[in-house]
Amino acid sequence: MRREEDPEVREIAVVAFAQTDHRRTNEELSEVEMLMPVLHDVLHRTGLQAADIDFTCSGSSDYLAGRAFSFTLALDGVGAWPPISESHVEMDGAWALYEAWTKLLTGDADTALVYAYGKSSAGSVRDVLTRQLDPYYTAPLWPDSVALAALQAQALIDAGETDEPALAGIAARSRTAAADNPHAQLKGSVPHGDYRVRPLRTGDCPPIGDGAAAVVLAAGERARELCARPAWIRGIDHRIEAHGLGVRDLTDSPSTRLAAEKAGVFERPVDTAELHAPFTAQEVVLRRALRLDGTVTVNPSGGALAANPVMAAGLIRIGEAAARIHRGASDRALAHATSGPCLQQNLVAVLEGEPR
Repeated sequence: MRREEDPEVREIAVVAFAQTDHRRTNEELSEVEMLMPVLHDVLHRTGLQAADIDFTCSGSSDYLAGRAFSFTLALDGVGAWPPISESHVEMDGAWALYEAWTKLLTGDADTALVYAYGKSSAGSVRDVLTRQLDPYYTAPLWPDSVALAALQAQALIDAGETDEPALAGIAARSRTAAADNPHAQLKGSVPHGDYRVRPLRTGDCPPIGDGAAAVVLAAGERARELCARPAWIRGIDHRIEAHGLGVRDLTDSPSTRLAAEKAGVFERPVDTAELHAPFTAQEVVLRRALRLDGTVTVNPSGGALAANPVMAAGLIRIGEAAARIHRGASDRALAHATSGPCLQQNLVAVLEGEPR
């Protein structure tokens, strides 16, 4: 949905963004201890107190933590007393942001805190992610996330859309860009490494790591009071592919294209794109689906190849795009988040700053 479809729709913006320094493991910290500094930081950026937030929404996965309702423990970091208006999605935090956005659209809230976190180091994330697969035909085979991404990469190579040197170039560009990102886990000249699952090498795959992120949303004049240059969400939409991998063309992403169309991406050019592409081959697919050419700066933060805290990496893409608008480095940015195997679910948002 985009605002241009209905001029009466409230204007909503990202007014603050904060994230952890992403690390291979934060085993000495609980989820709450990892999350609290981020929550304090994002509120400090707006001058708000926890009591000033009208709605709180989180994104995480109980499968990563290995215990049911683990997200309730994270509420200790937010402060659930006095009682707050709170919700949770068992998804990447980008989808929590979508829920918060709809809450603000109703007029029931003027401000919202959205946060997400994941500790992938606690177990084998490659195996954990098999729980996203079709439970009858695919999941019993236990194909892990890297193996499925390798199938997608090989399909692109066979179709002539890319090759291994081009994929290595995407990895190198991403890690080089991450050199300017103080929060990135991998940065600079990182060796491309050996094959993980052919044709993907270590450098084609995201790092395993722990991390958290948070954003504050605000509506209308409240956003202008809290931020010198709000990142207005001009459009946001999410779509899903078929669950069965065998009925999909892994070299294309119709759901990303449709979400982008509904969010208004194609109405006029964007200058920045933060793509949630955990594997190099997925950037190839997303660039085509989103019609991104050489004039667009793609993943200036380094993207998910530089830091990929599961359940927070998509929210970070929105936060990084918004932060560039806040500091004047971008005027119209695209942010993308994905979940599921081989880009199964895709969310696209368009963010704009006011004319300077």
